[in-house]
Parts: sequence; C-alpha cells; structure tokens
Amino acid sequence: MSTAADVPRFKGPNPIIQSMSATKRSTTSTDVKSTMSTNWLGAYGNFITKNNHQVSQIESTLRSLTYIIPGRFRDAEIASESIHSGVQLLSLYHDTLLFRASSKLSQPSLANAPSPHKRYVRFWFLKSPLYRRVAFLLQIVNYVELLIEMAAKRRGERIRWRAVIVIEAIKAFCKLLLLRITKSRPLITPVLPEREPLPEAPTDEESAFQGDDSGYASASGSPQQSSPDGEWTMPRTGMSLPTLPSPGDISSYLLSRVLTADDIKPAAKLVNQLQGAAQAAEILHILSPLAFAVAMARSKNKRKAWTPWVLGVAIELVARQLRDRSLRTTPLEREEWNRRGWALGWWIMRGAFYENITKSMVEGVRRRMPSLIGGILEDYEYLWENYHFSTSP
Repeated sequence: MSTAADVPRFKGPNPIIQSMSATKRSTTSTDVKSTMSTNWLGAYGNFITKNNHQVSQIESTLRSLTYIIPGRFRDAEIASESIHSGVQLLSLYHDTLLFRASSKLSQPSLANAPSPHKRYVRFWFLKSPLYRRVAFLLQIVNYVELLIEMAAKRRGERIRWRAVIVIEAIKAFCKLLLLRITKSRPLITPVLPEREPLPEAPTDEESAFQGDDSGYASASGSPQQSSPDGEWTMPRTGMSLPTLPSPGDISSYLLSRVLTADDIKPAAKLVNQLQGAAQAAEILHILSPLAFAVAMARSKNKRKAWTPWVLGVAIELVARQLRDRSLRTTPLEREEWNRRGWALGWWIMRGAFYENITKSMVEGVRRRMPSLIGGILEDYEYLWENYHFSTSP
C-alpha cells in the first residue's frame, strides 16, 4: 500500500497550476486585444462613413501634393511614391467601408439612378466572391507597381526588369481570370465599384424641426425631411416628393425622368459575351503590356530600340481591328473602347518613340515654361525616362 510519503509533493507553487493559469491569462489577453482591435476598426469605419465628404477632400489633397512636391522623383523618389501608394491603398479601404454603408441604404430614386458602369461592376462585385478578390488584387498591384519598380531598380537593371515582367504577368493573369469569371465579357475599367457619396445624417438642430408622425409640419412651419437632391420624404408614407424645376430647365428635368433601354436591362446584359475574333481582340489587349515588357527586357538598347515599341503598338491596333463593331455592341462597350483609344496616347511617352521624338519636344516646352512649372516638368521627365510603370496603362 502507498503511504503519504509515496505521494509526490512540490515545493512552492504547483507548476501545472501555474502553466494553466498562464495559458488562461494569455488567452484572456489575446481576446481583449482582439476585442479592442475590432472596436477601433468599428469606430474608424463609423467616422469615415459619417465624414465621407471631408475624407474624400483630404485624400484628393494628399494625392495632389505627391504630384507637385519639388524633387519628387530624384533623391526622395521611393519615399514620395510610398506616400502616394499609401494614400491610394487607404482610399481603397475607405471605398470598401463606404460601399458597405451604401449597400444598407434604400434603392436610389430615378433621378439618382446609377450609371450602367456602376450597375454592371456592382453586379459582379456582389455576385462573385472570386471576382471581388481578383479585382482587389488587380487594383492593389496597380497602386504599388511603380513603388516596387523603384525598389527593384536599386538592386540593378536586371532585377528591375524581372520585377516589371512579374508584375505585368500578374496583371494579365488577373484580367484573364476576370474575363473567365464574367463569362467572356470585356473587361470594364475600373473593375471595382466607384465611390458614391452618402447622404449626410441630419444634425440635432435639423432633427428638432422635423414634424411628428402625423405627416404635418411642425409648429415652426419647417418642412419634414429633405434629401441631398432636394426631394422631400413624407414621414407617414415614406414616398418622395420631387422639387419643381425652374422654368428654363423643364426640358432637362423631363429628360432626366425618361427611362432608356440600359435602365431596364439586367446588369449582366449591359455587356455582351464575346465570341471568335472579338474574344481574341480582348485577349490581345490584355497581353499587349506583357509582350512589350518582355521585349524591352530582352532588348540590348532598351531606350532606342524600336522593336518593343512597334510590337506593343501593333498588338493594340490588331486588337482594335478585331473588336466587335456590330449593332449589338452596347453603349458601355463602346465607352470602354473609346477609353482604350485615348489610352493609346501614352505610347508616345514610352520606349523608342519617347527617346527619339517626344523627349526633344518636351524639353522645348519645358524651356518656355516658368521656373516652377519647368522644375515639376523636369521631375516628370526623369520619371518617364527611367521607369516603365510611369506611363503604363
């Protein structure tokens, strides 16, 4: 039989109990930190939602400062581009917060009906979680691509061009994946829903003048409730009463109430599915930047070699010739191809065309400008000459 002497005894505190207590304290501390983090993020989200107009103005100001800071692209190029990329990423997070808040609001009235682009992008953004993830990844890469190229250039030209090719490959892969997710529909830019202003919440003074539930005005004679577009919301029925137009603006007022074919189309039908040559045109347009980057990386004289530039422009022109020009083309598709047509203008700022032709013209314009504007333009010249993504679409 075991005796009391056979029972193990611990001198001082029991280590098993101490270990369990330490584990419990660690778990409690982790839970507290997680709760505090959630509370902070929730409070920050509420602040952004309530002050979305002021936040948008601050973002625009910061974004503009990164463009006009003297010496932006020389000694402090990475620091300045880091600020610019940080503002863009923060703005993307704010867009997400405001989109969640706008999704909880009621449907917009006819006067504030969303554009076809907003309807189409919003449809795929809400329908497909994979579309949402790929679109976010593509947008993030677009915001940090120049910063990554600047950092890679510090390690040599070979590392820089490898980074450029990898980034262009990621972008092409994301676009091809979006093409497949949308069932062979053309890529509409931007791929994420654009920020929409939220109606400001009424202040305490404005709330004091609202009437009671009977639907009549208060004793002060003030109107019941008003929306930012001037429509009056009746408290009892919830219906909106639009304001009367001015005598000289009756025609535009009536036209704004007219429904078009795109207004009643399902969101998925706003862009047609591509087949045959039209689908090949979309794929060529997606692969054009990657082909140009690969050709530039393999070229010996990268600044003056015409082969990469001619290859990139030729692929873009072939894509434009193969695109669908039939009557079934929707206005949203035509708008996207018009945007791509204007984007072709960036090719005069790239590769051999810029080095042999555009550069001398830019220098001539800079000499005729005031010193302040000329200095900023000179900084941009340094950017255009040394970085691929400064002029990449």
